[in-house]
Amino acid sequence: MASPALGRFGLGTASLGNLYEPMSDETAHAVLNAAWECGIRYFDTAPHYGLGLAERRLGAFLAGKPRGDYVVSTKVGRLLVPDPAGASRLDDANHYAVPADHRRVWDFSADGVRRCLDASLERLGLDAVDIVYLHDPDEYDLSPALAEGVPAVAALREQGVVTAVGLGSKSTEALLAGARTGMLDLVMVAGRFTLLEQPALDAVIPECRARSAGIVNAGVFNSGLLATPVPSAESRYEYGSVPPAVLAKARAIADVCAEFGTDLPTAALHFSLREPVVRTVVTGAASAREVRENNERLRSSVPDELWTTLRDKGLTRS
Repeated sequence: MASPALGRFGLGTASLGNLYEPMSDETAHAVLNAAWECGIRYFDTAPHYGLGLAERRLGAFLAGKPRGDYVVSTKVGRLLVPDPAGASRLDDANHYAVPADHRRVWDFSADGVRRCLDASLERLGLDAVDIVYLHDPDEYDLSPALAEGVPAVAALREQGVVTAVGLGSKSTEALLAGARTGMLDLVMVAGRFTLLEQPALDAVIPECRARSAGIVNAGVFNSGLLATPVPSAESRYEYGSVPPAVLAKARAIADVCAEFGTDLPTAALHFSLREPVVRTVVTGAASAREVRENNERLRSSVPDELWTTLRDKGLTRS
């Protein structure tokens, strides 16, 4: 299936929606500008990220760029509905430090998908996005969400509204079910094909190969655990605390990386790009420095012997 050229490295924008902690407009702009200066031209966003804040910030930045020079994806399935009663509290339940002045309403119907996309376009200030993903249908009700949502996004592609369509999720069940429809160009695998764990190898990746669907690999740092050379008990894993066994495994992987003259974040970024069906790696960033560091890591080389050693020690499966 056809999809836009994404490059090896894309920028995710959850942090621009004040994920975990507030980010100033100036810092958000600096993150985006650093990405642009590094040659990143694929930007992924969603209404879910800060109740539209990430989309607005991304749109403000892209307003000064030629439309043909970048690729944008956003997501559908969660409509944002005004909720004035929530304006006095933060959206802590969803990990975003923004006023909860809107609430998310699940809607994977054709009408809901189109209304969600139209609202995103307004926030982005764009006439069109290149890619639209169904967002976390497993967190709603997977079967009906796919039954309605997949034909709805496929229709947008056939109508020329978007170039490519896909599904994004942390759930291998959802990713596999989406790929099996044969109607998706891309699946965004979030945290399920990383240096730490590779459940996507069981069925998702083989199905994508068989269907010629590309993988956009996100969450390669497992919520931050693999983002530093020495994994910390204070890091996040799956948006929460790190179980001791998981921390021990991450530290064992880091030790092997150090033996081969590389560090854990560099290996984490390179790991999945060895799989031909992976089109790009998407990571977020809380600062311009993080963007530049990750770009440099992806420009470096990693010895093939590292992968062999990790596999032989039973620390990875590929």
